[in-house]
Amino acid sequence: MSFRATILTLYPEMFPGSLDLSLAGKAREAGRWALETVQIRDFATGKHRNVDDTPAGGGAGMVMRADVLARAVDHAAPADDPRPRLLMSPRGRPLDQRRVRELATGPGAVILCGRFEGVDQRLIETRDLEEVSVGDYVLSGGEPAALVLLDAVIRLLPGVMGNDASGEEESFEGGLLEHPQYTRPQLFEERPIPDVLLSGNHARIAAWRRAEAEKLTRRRRPDLWMAYKDGGG
Repeated sequence: MSFRATILTLYPEMFPGSLDLSLAGKAREAGRWALETVQIRDFATGKHRNVDDTPAGGGAGMVMRADVLARAVDHAAPADDPRPRLLMSPRGRPLDQRRVRELATGPGAVILCGRFEGVDQRLIETRDLEEVSVGDYVLSGGEPAALVLLDAVIRLLPGVMGNDASGEEESFEGGLLEHPQYTRPQLFEERPIPDVLLSGNHARIAAWRRAEAEKLTRRRRPDLWMAYKDGGG
C-alpha cells in the first residue's frame, strides 16, 4: 500500500504545489504516494459557514472552532484509520529526521493545517493530534509547513530516490551535518577540489568526510554536536 496523505485546509488550492514537481511529482505519478485535500469550510454550518470565533478570555485574533474541525477530522480519518493525525503548529515538537523516517515507514498521515491564532485545545485533545513544528518561527498558516513535512517524507519512500544511499549520507543522518560536497570543474576561481577526494582511497575519503562533518556540526550546531557526543558518536 502506498503512502497516503490527507490534508485538512482552508486553502486546498495550495496542494500539491511543489510536490507535483521533481522526484515527489514523479513518485506520485508512479503511485508511490497519494494526496487528497479536505476543505475544512465544507464542515461548517450556518449562513456564513464560520470556521473560527473569538478566543475565550479575550485577546487578539480568532481561533479555529473545535466542532467544525472535529467533523472534518472524523470525515478524513475515521477511528480505524491507522495514520497519525498531525497538526502543523509553531508550538509543536520540532520535526527531525528521526520522525521523518518514522513517518516514511508508515501508511501515511492526516495533516491539519492551522490558521489564525490556532486551534481550540479541546480538538487537539479529543482527536489525539500530534503537534509538529518545522522551525522556531511563525507562518501565516500550516500549509507551507505541511509541504515541508511531506517533501522530507516522500523522498525517503522506497524507490523515490534513484540512489537510496543518498538519503543515508545527508545532514542529520547519524547525528551530524553533511560534509562538504564538490564536483567539476576541478579548479574553480583558484580553489581546487581537496586532493583526498581525488585519491581513489575510499577509506581516506570516508575518514575525511567524517572529520569534516564533525567539524561543521561542532561549529554550526553545538546542540547536535553535544547530542552526538553523548550518544557515543
